[in-house]
Amino acid sequence: MGRGSYTAADWLSLRSSRNLNSEQAPTVIFDKKTAENIYCSKEILCRRSCDVDEDSIATPIIIGFDVTASMGYLAKELATNSVHNTVTDLLSDKQVSSPQILCAAIGDCKSDKYPLQVTQFESDIRIIKQLLELYLEGGGGGNNGESYNLLWYFASRHIKHDCFEKHKKKAYLFTIGDDLCHGTLSAAEIRRNFQSSSEHDISNEELIMQVRKKYHVFHIHIDKGIPADKEIFNQWEQLLPGCCAPINIKDIDCLSELITAIISITEGKTANASLRRLDQARAEKIARSVAAICPPAENKTISF
Repeated sequence: MGRGSYTAADWLSLRSSRNLNSEQAPTVIFDKKTAENIYCSKEILCRRSCDVDEDSIATPIIIGFDVTASMGYLAKELATNSVHNTVTDLLSDKQVSSPQILCAAIGDCKSDKYPLQVTQFESDIRIIKQLLELYLEGGGGGNNGESYNLLWYFASRHIKHDCFEKHKKKAYLFTIGDDLCHGTLSAAEIRRNFQSSSEHDISNEELIMQVRKKYHVFHIHIDKGIPADKEIFNQWEQLLPGCCAPINIKDIDCLSELITAIISITEGKTANASLRRLDQARAEKIARSVAAICPPAENKTISF
């Protein structure tokens, strides 16, 4: 997948036809009453990202977002603003070649019926069209965590991309949410949610080690200004040192700038250079977030 080009006209047409705006409720923007099989991780053997031609290396970018409980505001922000801005910024600045984006809705595999839904890798308006077809289950178990680790497992075992297989370059994987991640994926949870199996439970540390072979892995923590936020962020930072950034919930409309700044830093630019390209007011909103990013050496290089 991934052929086609992203145009402003297609975006404006989609916005108009679907009435995508900040006034709409998440349940209006995302109107599915159940998950479609084509997006459920249990039904997917493999997702692929392929080069368009020999001269254009496709760069897969995975954006996974929490859809539990009251997280509909995050899905709404992505659909009405941030995914579009991320695509246009990447195409404009050419930080990476031929970006292809896959979106993933993340729930809680301990309580939800559809804890992971994933779109195809696309490079045109289908990125957002497929995003809008995901189901906001709005579940979660109130059990001190969500299943962000499902996406790490899926990416490491059920995605193939030319970026790595042909060019030995890493793709990008982002998770976004406001909660902790459950510490392990059990063998039973893996059988229940994927077309593969494991003989044993897999810890997050093991999953991160595996997925980092082919991806730059980052987490964006939404800071709601509550006492638990500091502890949640600290635990994420222990799991992904230098690859976890906080963003204040009031600045969620700057999510695209944060994603592209993280990519810019990973591609070799300094934090200051990554911020200078932005409007000053918006740069100031994410300066603290960007300062938290310092990808470790093992996240930058590939060893054979």
